Amino acid sequence: MMGAARLALAAVLAVTLAGCIALPRFGTPSPIAARDIDLAGSCQRTEEDGFREDALLRVTDNNVQQLQWKLWVGKRGSCAFDLADFRQTKRRPHIELAARDGSACKLLIWQDPRRVTLAHANCERRCTPGIYEEAWPVMFEPDSGACARTQ
Repeated sequence: MMGAARLALAAVLAVTLAGCIALPRFGTPSPIAARDIDLAGSCQRTEEDGFREDALLRVTDNNVQQLQWKLWVGKRGSCAFDLADFRQTKRRPHIELAARDGSACKLLIWQDPRRVTLAHANCERRCTPGIYEEAWPVMFEPDSGACARTQ
């Protein structure tokens, strides 16, 4: 994904993740629509700029069954996530997994009409120092489980 497309994706992610912050409830609906997620996802892709991802995600009725995800920020470093290091804490309106090590690291999974997204929050310790701000989420096609098209 080229710089402008990556920047646009970052903006969309920032707006979406902002909806994940716990705010007082005043009768307003959640910004992430609750959807049943059933996915057998596998995404291995290398972008023109050297960013790379290798992700396996299996979700049945909003329960995460399998998750292995590694992403590379060019040749500068990588981040890695494995289901064994997390416990599922939420099923709706989005799936949330908390790190077992007591850190604030969370994995978030949600589905919109076009894709299923697997993102991370507060997981700097799972990445090579200095790359976390460029460690993007991975997105899957909901029907096929393949890497989502980004354009």
